[in-house]
Amino acid sequence: MLQNLKNYQLNYLKALKSKYKRYIHNIVDFNQKLIGIVGARGVGKTTFLLQYLNENKLPLSKKLYISADSIDLDSLFEIAYEFSKTGGKLLIIDEIHKYKNFEIELKKIYDMLDLNVIFSGSSAIKLDHAKGDLSRRAILYHMKGLSFREFIELQTSKTLPFYTLEDILTNHEDRAYEIAKEIKPFEYFKEYLKYGYYPFYFEDKDTYLIRLQQTINTVIEVDIPSIFPIEYDKIINLKKLVKLVCQSKPFKVNIKELSTKIGIGDYQTLYKYLEYLKRGKILNLLRAKTKGDNIFSKPDKIYLNNTNLHYAYCNESETGTIREVFFMSMIDEDRLTIHNKGDFLIDEKYIVEVGGKNKSFNQIKDMQNSFIVADDMEVGFGNKIPLWLFGFLY
Repeated sequence: MLQNLKNYQLNYLKALKSKYKRYIHNIVDFNQKLIGIVGARGVGKTTFLLQYLNENKLPLSKKLYISADSIDLDSLFEIAYEFSKTGGKLLIIDEIHKYKNFEIELKKIYDMLDLNVIFSGSSAIKLDHAKGDLSRRAILYHMKGLSFREFIELQTSKTLPFYTLEDILTNHEDRAYEIAKEIKPFEYFKEYLKYGYYPFYFEDKDTYLIRLQQTINTVIEVDIPSIFPIEYDKIINLKKLVKLVCQSKPFKVNIKELSTKIGIGDYQTLYKYLEYLKRGKILNLLRAKTKGDNIFSKPDKIYLNNTNLHYAYCNESETGTIREVFFMSMIDEDRLTIHNKGDFLIDEKYIVEVGGKNKSFNQIKDMQNSFIVADDMEVGFGNKIPLWLFGFLY
């Protein structure tokens, strides 16, 4: 079995074509014994893992890549044990959510073997305390789709800077000027909004939206049911939810109306389905800070996860919705909540209203740490910041 896996590994490495390094290469601490890379299907987890495997200085005999998505595995621990006995040091397990009870197997590997392990999985996976208590063993990193900055780098082969949120809020005029010296942001922005979030766009641009639809259907039909208890005949309700959110303005939730349109009479089931789609990185749910993270509390707004999903699912997309979805997709979701005056509250401190270049401060006037994030502006002024610039956060 081990020899077959090593042969598979060689084939994966031969097929590796991408040389572009995503932002996550710079933030993962590879010295940790157990590392998890979780993210939406299609954001580039496998490419990242194979790039690291290829560039790690260990001899190939001491490295092993396994894809739980493509082969039958009787026991992860037994494979790891045999690999360790032959001097193995680095074990990479891709798509681990496809392996039943992976938490128990990882715990045994962590506790009993001298191996460094990196695993990837769906963003929907949850490290279950009852099955292995991996939460105190594994260091988890959440991998996002391409930022606007990364998209431009792939288009142009230029190297561009990224900034912290605080730097953009404080020094956005200077930062916009710096970038505008190198590229014209609006030359790429509309293309990014439609096609730029998932790296496989660069593999075949003509079939991108079709492939994106297939990818999301796989998340709904395969990944989510493999992790959460949902009957096969109920999967259609998940698809209805996605379509309904796509066709709406930033969805202000009326649970009764929503449940009627989807055909779900039980509100708790509806809340669960929304949470499944959130964890699968298809929806974003925003609540006021006072509501916390309880999945059975009503979200205040529902969005699609990124702008590309709008173009894959909707014939028409409202400009205001696209702006808000772009802004949200560039910022870590745990930093965002709903504010009663502006569109978003970031870090419980910064109030943001998103709109066009003529958007006024009327709605958030006289409020401390308040900002207008405006589309169709190359360079901002004062507390009015170009929307595109938030694509340079990572």
